[in-house]
Amino acid sequence: MAFQPIVDITTDTPFAYEALVRGPGGEGAASILSQVSDANRYAFDQQCRVRAISLAAAAGLIDTGARLSINFLPNAVYSPAACIQLTLKTARATAFPTDRLIFEFTENEQMADPVHVADIIATYQKMGFGTALDDFGSGHAGLTLLAQFQPDIIKLDMNLIRDLDSSLPRRTVVNGVVRMCETLGITVIAEGIETVGELEALRAMDVRYIQGFLLAKPGFEALPPIPCDVPAETPA
Repeated sequence: MAFQPIVDITTDTPFAYEALVRGPGGEGAASILSQVSDANRYAFDQQCRVRAISLAAAAGLIDTGARLSINFLPNAVYSPAACIQLTLKTARATAFPTDRLIFEFTENEQMADPVHVADIIATYQKMGFGTALDDFGSGHAGLTLLAQFQPDIIKLDMNLIRDLDSSLPRRTVVNGVVRMCETLGITVIAEGIETVGELEALRAMDVRYIQGFLLAKPGFEALPPIPCDVPAETPA
């Protein structure tokens, strides 16, 4: 696992760290995800949760006050209440507060059964976990999914964010999503931020939580430092 911070740009502190799958030598996620099949999907999902919590606790995440965001595979969860038991056991063993866990899933994985996904989200929310829809705006049916169930967080896909400061259509779309989420009580995280211009465009829309290489690259089995002062636009 590698960990990348999601930064609260109003306080310059980490809101959460996302756990990202890596190979044993730090190789990219594709080398691992390509080995996931129907036969091993459940075991892979379970071990990712265990590894993320164990490594995050060992790296000192608990002391930061930040949350831990873990990617999960909805199609690997046959029963939300049953499949969460190993996660809870690992949290107890590592003294990791369960109310600081976020489970995020991507709309890029086509939902075979949206009703089942809605049940997972509702169950996790009742148990006190945060829930997040990742890559919003790039997958199969972002707005349709959002109409069917409301996670606590949506993460705006980097393809919506790229060159945001120089694209009126992108700013219009992103601003619309942000305002919609305000109405629904959903927190917005913007991911993939690489330039100060993109950051400032998001700041102008009151987007508070930012993730991207501009602030910090993922740290392999470690929590990377974040800048004491979030970059700001240089006055003309």
